[in-house]
Amino acid sequence: MTQTVAVLGTGKIGEALLSGMIRAGWRPADLLVTTRRSDRAEELRTRYGVESVGNAEAAKAADILILAVKPQDMGKLLDELAPHVGTDRLVISAAAGITTTFIEERLTTGTPVVRVMPNTPVLVDEGMSVISAGNHATGAHLTTTEEIFGGVGKTLRVPESQQDAATALSGSGPAYFYFLVEAMTDAGILLGLPRAQAHDLIVQAAIGAAVMLRDSGEHPVKLREAVTSPAGTTISAIRELENHGVRAALIAALEAARDRSRELASGNG
Repeated sequence: MTQTVAVLGTGKIGEALLSGMIRAGWRPADLLVTTRRSDRAEELRTRYGVESVGNAEAAKAADILILAVKPQDMGKLLDELAPHVGTDRLVISAAAGITTTFIEERLTTGTPVVRVMPNTPVLVDEGMSVISAGNHATGAHLTTTEEIFGGVGKTLRVPESQQDAATALSGSGPAYFYFLVEAMTDAGILLGLPRAQAHDLIVQAAIGAAVMLRDSGEHPVKLREAVTSPAGTTISAIRELENHGVRAALIAALEAARDRSRELASGNG
């Protein structure tokens, strides 16, 4: 049976999901969107052929509701949706730090809720979306969620108790790589390279290394050792990274991100 999906809050992530679903074979006629601005609604209608409706109308019409609003807007949205959402709907939250319990308590008892933490590479179909089931979500609900988010990258199921750790690693993860590329680009300039050349060298090295990690099946230590010859340039650089505590700093940074995710989930924003 054809299902209708509504994306509530069609910002960058919401639009990425919308376009991914269409590329994966969902019919625009089976997709609804909600927006705050009429010009944005017209833009999405022109670009994807989807209908823009109000939140209440979306809740009444859709079988699957994807909540892609900002975390601070979630409570107000749920109050608006609650009278129209029954246990026959699937509610998927893509809002950082919002627990399934937070949503379940504001909807009809027994409503299936799935929590998803995507990261920004969903915008280029290379995202990682971490999926957790609420108290009433079944395996079929998780499979449906994977089908939707699989259109913009990979998915991984984890217990919700691991969502804060996954947020630290994956949700925030792209920013760490951008930070590293920024620092390496500055180093390249210091070493005498033009910025554009340094940038191109580092980005391609990052892409190549990522593909090798993904496709070779080798442990990162083994791949690193293949580049690290005795008394060579790489081991000299690695020694300096260790001397400056880069490994320990990364661990501390991810712990800080996890702790902040826990604070947001507890409502201490």
